[in-house]
Amino acid sequence: MASIQKYETKKGIRWMYVIENGIDPKTGKRQRIPKRGFLREKDAKQAAAEMEYILGKVKLDMKNKITFKELCEEWHSVYKLSGVKNSTLRTRRKEIRYLNKHLGNKKVKDISDKDYQKMLVKLKDEDGLSEGNISNIHAVARLIFRRAKQQKIVLDDPTEYAQKPKDIKTVEDLEKQSIEDKYFEKYELKTFLDIANKNFDHEYYTMFFLLAWTGIRVGELAALKWSDVDFENNSISITKTYFNDRDNTKEFEILTPKTKGSVRVIDIEPEVIAVLKKHKANQNAVKIAIKNEWFDGNFIFGRMKRTKYYGYPPFVKTIENRFNSVLKKSGIQKKLTPHSLRHTHTSLLAEAGVDLHRIMARLGHTEDKTTRLVYLHITSDRKKEASKMFGDLMRTV
Repeated sequence: MASIQKYETKKGIRWMYVIENGIDPKTGKRQRIPKRGFLREKDAKQAAAEMEYILGKVKLDMKNKITFKELCEEWHSVYKLSGVKNSTLRTRRKEIRYLNKHLGNKKVKDISDKDYQKMLVKLKDEDGLSEGNISNIHAVARLIFRRAKQQKIVLDDPTEYAQKPKDIKTVEDLEKQSIEDKYFEKYELKTFLDIANKNFDHEYYTMFFLLAWTGIRVGELAALKWSDVDFENNSISITKTYFNDRDNTKEFEILTPKTKGSVRVIDIEPEVIAVLKKHKANQNAVKIAIKNEWFDGNFIFGRMKRTKYYGYPPFVKTIENRFNSVLKKSGIQKKLTPHSLRHTHTSLLAEAGVDLHRIMARLGHTEDKTTRLVYLHITSDRKKEASKMFGDLMRTV
């Protein structure tokens, strides 16, 4: 609806209109179309009505022609203004890429319930995505189509009654599946760390040792600074995480952690202090040798070897690649990742008798399904032992 306004000039009273034309998808700001210079209020109203008619026809034409890919871009431009973290935006973009792969070139108004349901099935059958990933993609699609309804681009939402395909496991699948495949057994961890120490750069051994002995996330590891380590009181403060979605060494971001509960202080053992001190000595030797080439961000794991980016934190992908190299050389036949060291930490704490609540606090969790599963698996033998002890007691009655 246009607003008609009166204003004064040297030549007398004039009239103008201002039309609110929605949100600009590129900037996320309100679009306002003003026109001044009318001699009469009646003229301003007439001109405003004509402009609104033209804009209405243009909008209708645009709504009929807009593709799903264009709708996604418009939705994402507004979504990023909501204050979500860059890591969340990166995840949304990844999910949108899957949606665009199957629906991107279709006009939004032409996407039927059947089209959308077929797309969900293809995500499972063709793309090989898990039930969890499909559920996340579906959630984003629902948000996008909700916006399409708000803008009157569509009348019906094709996502509303869609059924997400589920993983149907056979008896054989269930027999093969094991929670033990998510973490290192104690002897496997020793083998892995020994291989890393003897065959790879000490900085990577230090990374994997720290991940295993603290249970911190890889992003938290990459963001660690020497100022986070209290060598006198044997503790590490976790207050940030590393983020880099551009694959550009210098264009990284240090963000607040995943959740409020992720901010924590972790007690560490003398063994961890000793490994860190050795790493610090190695790093200082490199800094002295290369002098001004070192980027002094005070990062514990600033790059140290044959690089023009000395001192910059490593890519998470680099840590993953080196982990895979150590795992392969160790001969351990499990599909593990650096995150598995976090699950390993859980299993060893549970084996040591630490309760689940304290484990969650140490890991910076409020709730985590895998952590709970690992804990319950490790403590199941102790529960059987408790049952046997009770039975033995009653048999003496």
